Amino acid sequence: MTEWFYNHKTGEVEEGRQSLSADLDGPFDSQEEAARAPQIIAERSRKWAEEDSRDS
Repeated sequence: MTEWFYNHKTGEVEEGRQSLSADLDGPFDSQEEAARAPQIIAERSRKWAEEDSRDS
């Protein structure tokens, strides 16, 4: 199974690990999902922040 990564340094989607792990977000199951990485990460962060504020 191919893993896809979003390189947040270059803004490019990569098939497999082609760059330093520190520059990559993922793995994702598809190229399309990796391309949406910034939005996915923002959504997850927003949900976690909401959960943290409820737990406080």
